[in-house]
Amino acid sequence: MNDTAVQVRGLRRVFGGRAVLDGLDLTIARGEFVALLGASGSGKTTLLRILGALDRTDGGTVLVPGVRTIVFQEPRLVPSKKVLANTVVAMPRGAATRETGLRALREVGLASHADAWPGTLSGGEAQRVALARALVRRPELLLLDEPFAALDALTRLKMQDLVGELCRRHRPAVLLVTHDVDEAVRLADRVAVLRDGHLVTDETVGIAHPRDPAHPAFAALRRRLLGDLGVHQEPERHALPPAEPDTKPDSEPDTGPDVRPKPPSPPHAHEPDREARVPEAHEPTGATLS
Repeated sequence: MNDTAVQVRGLRRVFGGRAVLDGLDLTIARGEFVALLGASGSGKTTLLRILGALDRTDGGTVLVPGVRTIVFQEPRLVPSKKVLANTVVAMPRGAATRETGLRALREVGLASHADAWPGTLSGGEAQRVALARALVRRPELLLLDEPFAALDALTRLKMQDLVGELCRRHRPAVLLVTHDVDEAVRLADRVAVLRDGHLVTDETVGIAHPRDPAHPAFAALRRRLLGDLGVHQEPERHALPPAEPDTKPDSEPDTGPDVRPKPPSPPHAHEPDREARVPEAHEPTGATLS
């Protein structure tokens, strides 16, 4: 179909007798952003590599568009080439290519770094160059293999926003492989969970952009996806109501009953020792409540 960018049917991939992918089905429409979650070793990156023509299949059918690009966890820049040259690497030389590369760098906020060397870039800047390099080729399918995993938390959020904005602008089909449930819900149109060789979850994210993790629908989808991944969160504990304030006046603090024994009175000649005397039934014991 013209509206379909990726169509996978009955995909199998076997390593050492173990079927990492076992009868997997997946469809991605043109312009659709799909996030793929799964435990380590579940086959997420294997699927991405097959879609990117970096690995073979052991069964099933895989239909993908001709123009595909991949952004990996590491930027994989060529150290001996400057930023602009890395962006347009393997493209025909000329003024048009240079302008195309500069335009891509402007989109990721790095036009001023066109003549910089990769070794002078921060991790986030290097990953932005990798993203520009992927988008400059106008891919019909963009494959993202945990591209933010090595970044610090703040840079990761900024990169997520940038990727989301650029994908909505250029409209490639996207497959994002990630371990981060919040990242998947924040960016994707659909979120799938890969387990035991096939998709156990494939759910549309019906939350408008920008997405707030505090939104009830966001939190509910996060809980469902974590459950599908085998992570079960404890229900929220409700705090005990605060104690009622003491309404007694300050001049009369409530110190509780005074249970200290009164000191014995000195014995008199005509009176036996009170401590040695057994009290009668109507007499108080040695401790008095005041």
